[in-house]
Amino acid sequence: MSEPNEISSAPITPRPVAPPTEAKLPVSCPPSQFHSPSLSRSPLLNEIGEQKQSKTPKTSRTPRLSLTPRFITPLGSPMRKALRLTKLDPQDAWLPITESRNGNQYYAAFHTLCSGIGIQALVLPVAFTILGWSWGIICLTIAFVWQLYTLWMLVQLHESVETGMRYSRYLQLFSLTFGERLTRLLALFPILYLSGGTCVALIIIGGSTGKLFFQIVCGPECARELTTVEWFLVFTCVAVLLSQLPNMNSIAGVSLIGALTAVGYCTMIWGVSVAEGRLPGVSYNPIRAGSKMEQSFSVLNALGIIAFAFRGHNLILEIQATMPSSEKHPSHVPMWKGVKVSYTIIASCLFPLAIGGYWAYGHLIPTDGGMLTALYQFHSGNVSKFVLGLTSFFVIINAMSSFQIYGMPMFDDIESKYTSRMKKPLPWWLRAISRAMFGFGCFFVAVAIPFLGSFAGLIGGIALPVTLAYPCFMWLKIKKPKKFSPIWCLNWVLGVLGMILSGILIAAGLYVVIDTGIQVSFFNPH
Repeated sequence: MSEPNEISSAPITPRPVAPPTEAKLPVSCPPSQFHSPSLSRSPLLNEIGEQKQSKTPKTSRTPRLSLTPRFITPLGSPMRKALRLTKLDPQDAWLPITESRNGNQYYAAFHTLCSGIGIQALVLPVAFTILGWSWGIICLTIAFVWQLYTLWMLVQLHESVETGMRYSRYLQLFSLTFGERLTRLLALFPILYLSGGTCVALIIIGGSTGKLFFQIVCGPECARELTTVEWFLVFTCVAVLLSQLPNMNSIAGVSLIGALTAVGYCTMIWGVSVAEGRLPGVSYNPIRAGSKMEQSFSVLNALGIIAFAFRGHNLILEIQATMPSSEKHPSHVPMWKGVKVSYTIIASCLFPLAIGGYWAYGHLIPTDGGMLTALYQFHSGNVSKFVLGLTSFFVIINAMSSFQIYGMPMFDDIESKYTSRMKKPLPWWLRAISRAMFGFGCFFVAVAIPFLGSFAGLIGGIALPVTLAYPCFMWLKIKKPKKFSPIWCLNWVLGVLGMILSGILIAAGLYVVIDTGIQVSFFNPH
């Protein structure tokens, strides 16, 4: 017989009926926390991890609930921040340098080659007449390696890992490194001269060579129908028309044409000079005239000619700013590929120009105009008009193309004044007017001060730190390499040496201006 069931007298508390349980989705943490350095110390994430272990099968993956891409998460890498900041900055989207960011390594090579070779390279044999064979080649090689190293530093400094920013302009990088005061004091005038002053010089070169071109093609009587000022005006009108292209990427084709013509006239000039052979009575003994003081300043002037043959560092950051950038594909990779190609071509032009020109003309090389003047002066009778005319035509086209890329930072600065105040992009008609005013302003300066080239040595000394010194100091300030490490010592030596060389060249330029004098001819270009 079974035992009777024991009956409890405690009242039964009614329990609410629980609703049918629903399958809970496993919770995933926000994507930003996956990139947090304190992931292991977050209690919230530990709890979530335990839930995932107990309730989530090992074969399935936790679905990502956030639709935000990982590459723009707030706590992502600094390069991701850089990409996000670049896209969200309306000011950059309105300005011509950063308006289009679809550039590539080919565009970089076109722009760098067009801006890196100029008419100033044709006077390199003049430096050899003072330095001689050995020291001329040594100084040219050192200068090439030095400026290529500073160019590499600028390419690396374009994207800052520490701040997550892209520095798209040389002045912007210098200002954020050393402050506004030092920027106005040390960098503003050299940068403005390397942009606006180069445009003035290009008008003088392009207009004068245009007159020479018509003398070769049509004869002296045909060329006299237009004065020198009118040739300046013709060149300026065409340059202003081309300047209406909206942004840096849109002039890639123009830069390609400028690069091809620069390589063309450099190769033709040294090729014809070498093919025609050495002139009778050529001497390779270094020129030593005057007192010891004059000889010293002549050597410094030769060093200034070599240093000033390399240009375009003030445009490197602007060129790199036209490229897209991401964590997996940073812009410095295609930029450096383009730079390597372009500077290989630049070296293949400058070294034959200097060595071949000095071999052909020796101490007879004209100091005014260098190889171009020597070609017309010594070979106009035995070289076909086609070669002479094509060389002049290439110089004109290269000057026209270089005007566009050197004027772009000035266009960018002019438009930034409007966009920062009005908070909207510059209208197309106002952009056209502003660029036309800049072009004809350069024309006015070229006509008013046609002897500006006489100050090239002096102003070149002032602008020299932009190429050889400032990048070294910016690298030290931003990257902060370990003290007394090889790269720390190298940058300090190069930076200080560049500033000393700049000061000496400025003094030498002043001495030459005072000692030799200048033919002042306001509003009277020859």
